[in-house]
Amino acid sequence: MASHDIDLSTADWRKSSYSNGGGGNCLEVADGLPDLVPVRDSKLTDGGPALLFPATAWTPFITAVTAGELTTT
Repeated sequence: MASHDIDLSTADWRKSSYSNGGGGNCLEVADGLPDLVPVRDSKLTDGGPALLFPATAWTPFITAVTAGELTTT
């Protein structure tokens, strides 16, 4: 299924616990989609893009982020 086939307009978004509290670098995660974890920028909620992670990849992704294993360059 392509990402453009998934309707996220009624998704239940919540702010990630890994986002900062100052309103800057914030991510939202949608719950309730089997096998997928949609992620978006909390500042772009009206039609902004969402990344779709397979549920099996979400935990390893968060683990790598918190361990500093991913670079921004």
